[in-house]
Amino acid sequence: MSTYKVGYFVGSLSSTSINRLLARALVRLAPPELELTEIPIRELPLYSQDYDADFPPVACSFKQAIIDSDAILFVTPEFNRSIPGGLKNAIDWASRPWGNNSFARKPAAVIGTSPGAIGTAVAQQSLRGVLCFCNAPLMNTVEAYIQFKPGLITEDGQVTDPSTEQFLSNYMKEFHAFIVRVLTVLPRSS
Repeated sequence: MSTYKVGYFVGSLSSTSINRLLARALVRLAPPELELTEIPIRELPLYSQDYDADFPPVACSFKQAIIDSDAILFVTPEFNRSIPGGLKNAIDWASRPWGNNSFARKPAAVIGTSPGAIGTAVAQQSLRGVLCFCNAPLMNTVEAYIQFKPGLITEDGQVTDPSTEQFLSNYMKEFHAFIVRVLTVLPRSS
């Protein structure tokens, strides 16, 4: 049985993020073949091309965490019908300088939650467009737009609604299968 290292981003910088709760639930529900580790984005300065010649240490460590991952999971809220600025900033750091894109050929999946009825559908579509440009193969099904209600996920990542728990467990199984397929066709270079 192969184990895959999955780095995940929580797109919200809020200490009370419901997407962080969702990420905790996904970690708990992941198949044993997936080893999930958060790749934090909070400490990254605003990206500027001026950094391309000499990345700050925090950005170098950030890029290395992505490189060391077999796949990437994005857990994002929706801000103003798009992705949060902090997440876009992180993607800019990871994909720069030109020709040094950490997402290239790296299997990726997108999920998110919000109190609204459509979950984070519009933000996810926006994020998919960005990741396609970054040449990250994307899991297109199962799509997951989770409407968050108080108590749906506990602080330690327990999902209280059995149908939501089953759905999220299946989502992670599908992500595992997607990672295996992509890395079979596009093996990581040694």
